[in-house]
Amino acid sequence: MDVEAQLKKDYVLNVIKNNKRIDERKFDEYRKISIKRDFVEGKAEGSAYVKIGDTEVLAGVKIDVGNPYPDTPDEGVITVGAEFRPIASPSFGSGPPTPAAIELARVVDRGIRESKCITTTQLIVPNTESVDSNGKSTKKIWMVIIDIHIINDAGNLIDASGIAAMAALLDTKLPKYEDGKIIRNEFTGGLPITKVAIPVTFRKIDDKILLDLDSDEETAMDTRLTVTTTDMINAMQKGGTGKWTIEEIKQCVETAFIKAEEIRKIVEA
Repeated sequence: MDVEAQLKKDYVLNVIKNNKRIDERKFDEYRKISIKRDFVEGKAEGSAYVKIGDTEVLAGVKIDVGNPYPDTPDEGVITVGAEFRPIASPSFGSGPPTPAAIELARVVDRGIRESKCITTTQLIVPNTESVDSNGKSTKKIWMVIIDIHIINDAGNLIDASGIAAMAALLDTKLPKYEDGKIIRNEFTGGLPITKVAIPVTFRKIDDKILLDLDSDEETAMDTRLTVTTTDMINAMQKGGTGKWTIEEIKQCVETAFIKAEEIRKIVEA
């Protein structure tokens, strides 16, 4: 860690030790959250731009048609990918996805998948059933491809990305499929979404638990815990090197339900 980074970390630690934050927020308080749906109109079947403080994330959803996996012949497919653009932070470089980008995509993917917020059995393309040479019935499925683009990294990318992905899914429309091809910009309806999964990420600094760290505060983070919920716990993911006690995890889960409900109202508005 260079001198400037160490000085920044020491400053954050000193503020936190005095039970304060640099921007005077409470430990469990988010920065302002704003969402704009259909942000890239005409270039994706669904999209959403999310801003939390100065953190900016864009999620786009593309819909494709494919064959089901052998072990889930009656279900559609959902995939999540993340791209850390160099313009978003000096620490981001060009090239293949970094471990941080892969981890972020997996955390968002797990929250969406485990919540079953999309009824994948309804992601079957209508009127595509056929019988192959072995007499086996086959059908085409919708492939829901979520791409997350980090525009500006000012902290708490996991929550911003998860919220953007969920808002983009709510914005997504299924295209028309006719004569073996997708007809873009002609739609048949929205995705079969039954729940809205929201990630809430907790971080510890000097044994104190905080929400929505900005990039300066993240330099002093010991460990991280993301709790994704709907009307129940759907997924939990730990990061960093520190530890969490059972009581701390229980406290985080209780807070996650409260904060997720507040955020959900913004996402669904």
